[in-house]
Amino acid sequence: MRQIDAAQFPRHTLPAELRDYPRWHRGRPHYAVWMVEVQQPALLAYIQHLQEQLADLLHPPGARQPHLTLFVCGFPQANQRYADDFTPARLDSQLQHLRPRAGSACVLPLGAADSFASAAFIPVYDPQQHLANWRQALAAGSREIRQAEYIAHITLGLYRQRIAAATLRQRLAALPMPQHALQVERLDYAHYASSDQFSRLERQLSISLAPR
Repeated sequence: MRQIDAAQFPRHTLPAELRDYPRWHRGRPHYAVWMVEVQQPALLAYIQHLQEQLADLLHPPGARQPHLTLFVCGFPQANQRYADDFTPARLDSQLQHLRPRAGSACVLPLGAADSFASAAFIPVYDPQQHLANWRQALAAGSREIRQAEYIAHITLGLYRQRIAAATLRQRLAALPMPQHALQVERLDYAHYASSDQFSRLERQLSISLAPR
């Protein structure tokens, strides 16, 4: 798992179009991911502060709570029809692989605000390979639905206007550095409404990590 470097920094932002994408979800109402929800009040306040500082550039977050996406599962469906369907058998297999490897609660360091072309984010680092271990266990149970390499992050928001890289770098450089790490005490399997890009992530089940 790598982080964005200077050579990969976007030349300009790509504004997101917020709408329903029926050709993507094909009438399937929910999308499923494994995640780590941010629950620390101080870290939530820091994320909100960054979002406020970038409010002129970002779409409002809607009901979507701050989180780290751990693994993208696909559309929960009783039976496999499309390649991105996620069946109960796949979830059961993931649980069988993940539970023995869940381990103890941990903290993950955070980096300075960074950017993809489409979104601003806070990098999440994994020096002790906790994320790598969990992702490997989940991948043993089901193929991940992913078009790009995994980069651990907490999304601040999707861009709503196009700005050049130089301007974006200045805006991000002016933001304060994080003073807290991400505390991970449980891993959540969650659904969100596939017709709404900012719908809330609804927890379906959790794996609690052993106390440190």
